[in-house]
Amino acid sequence: MQCVILAGGLGTRMRPLTETCPKTLLPVAGRPFAYHQLHWLGAQGITEVVYSIGHQGELIRRYWDQEPSPVAKIRYVDEGEQLRGTAGALRLARDQGVLDERFFVIYGDSFLPVEFAPVWNAFESSGQPALMIVLRNEGRWDRSNVLYENGKVALYDKTAAPGMQYIDYGLSCFRRDVLDDSTQSDLAALFHELSLQGKLAGFEVHDRFYEIGSPAGLRDLERYLETASRLVP
Repeated sequence: MQCVILAGGLGTRMRPLTETCPKTLLPVAGRPFAYHQLHWLGAQGITEVVYSIGHQGELIRRYWDQEPSPVAKIRYVDEGEQLRGTAGALRLARDQGVLDERFFVIYGDSFLPVEFAPVWNAFESSGQPALMIVLRNEGRWDRSNVLYENGKVALYDKTAAPGMQYIDYGLSCFRRDVLDDSTQSDLAALFHELSLQGKLAGFEVHDRFYEIGSPAGLRDLERYLETASRLVP
């Protein structure tokens, strides 16, 4: 299985730390975040990672040149300093011929304690060009932005419309050809478009997500990793 990691952003909420370090390499529990993320992906059966890089992307390359990789293959798609948006980054990866016909997408600051195999099976059996993992949020972690019913995202709206109780978990699956039918530059806009067309499957999970996009999120992840390490025999 292939997973694209969107890691080209500027990480503005984590400045000044991200002025000299890409967000995905920020230290978490004694190691760069990327170490924890890729080891989790490898444990979930991911065999190839495609890093979509931009801001200080060379430091990500350098890290994995020196650190043994837990996945069989790492490839890079470099946006440089002219960022195209998250959907634009996927389109660039498609244009460079590195995307499989079906693939996962995760953000470079997300740590998601979820089993990938059931998600992949749900995606394949859905018959839809994309699938979004959702969590019943009810405003706990951020603004809820998903209407989810019967295995389908009836509406995704980043601006959080009234009555929404679910939130985008941060992991999704795509067919490569979905990028042929949309000119959206941002994944949020693409998800919105697909939900209106009835083409966005959903998969509900129940454990919270973790992220290092904010100082509070980083502290929460450190506590989670420390607890998890104590539970390992």
